[in-house]
Amino acid sequence: MKRNDFTEFFKAQTNEGEQIGRITRLTHGLYTVVDDEQERNGEVSGRFHHTVQVDKDYPAVGDWVVFEPYDAGARAKIHRVLDRRTVLSRKKAGGSHQEQIIAANVDTVFIVTALTQEFNLRRIERYVQQIYESGASPVVVLTKRDLCDTVPDHITEVESVAPGVPVYAVDSLTGGGMGELVTELRTGETISLVGSSGVGKSTLINHLLGMEKQATQGVREEDQRGRHTTTHRELFELPNGTFIIDTPGMRELQLWGGDEEGVDQTFSDIDRLSGSCKFRDCKHEQEPGCAVKQAIEEGELEAARLKSYNKLKRELKRLELKDRYGTHRTNRMLHGPNAIK
Repeated sequence: MKRNDFTEFFKAQTNEGEQIGRITRLTHGLYTVVDDEQERNGEVSGRFHHTVQVDKDYPAVGDWVVFEPYDAGARAKIHRVLDRRTVLSRKKAGGSHQEQIIAANVDTVFIVTALTQEFNLRRIERYVQQIYESGASPVVVLTKRDLCDTVPDHITEVESVAPGVPVYAVDSLTGGGMGELVTELRTGETISLVGSSGVGKSTLINHLLGMEKQATQGVREEDQRGRHTTTHRELFELPNGTFIIDTPGMRELQLWGGDEEGVDQTFSDIDRLSGSCKFRDCKHEQEPGCAVKQAIEEGELEAARLKSYNKLKRELKRLELKDRYGTHRTNRMLHGPNAIK
């Protein structure tokens, strides 16, 4: 694997003589580390393990690490993770308030969704929000366009909830639309794929690689929902020198962290309209002179878009409070007799 993605940002964090590699696969705590010479299986050192305080500090796919070869150079002992340039993460599944890293050091994220029953504008909004917060750039890829008779309408719908985000409709099996999508592939940059199971992420990667590298599986006929095919995260190098990360399907993306600036970027249409509201702190509810409400009344903006905007802001506020005060105190602050409005 060529190291054309090892930029000055990472070089500045290394010392002379250190051996550097990139994590290309993670499965049950076992890592694959690749450098200019070879691919090695490895694990974190005992010292690393004992100094880690939270799960997100462990290596993730896309991370650059300092490692030591052993077992005649066949294996790698990971000693240190270099600071990440971007981090795509979500709230870990379950009740715990912990961050789960999806991929590290990603330039662009392809939001992959099928033009079938799986198509969901609200889910796309959530993905766009989290990608902006990660520091990466979003791109929406609509797959299975051969199964949809209203492709242009769906593209317009996506553009309305993701202003300024590139949108492509493709058929990964025949290659339809792929000529336009490949313009997003740039040598040395890293792309991550996110989306639900069965939307065609692995099929898309196989087409870009030019080989059947990832296993694929069909969707259930009764509900068009996908079966989990990819069970781990893995980084591949495309023929043109772009790196791409496949991830397991996610039925729901639970947001992690972020601030209102990210929401304003995701909902730039509402942010633009807010500048014309009569009151600077307009909540877009019952205030007079609300430009957002007026846009809804005139058909310029969908009411569901504003509802989603408010929901995401409330969710991020809750995450901020949980991070600061803990779950129980946050619940009292939001739902108690003196709840925050």
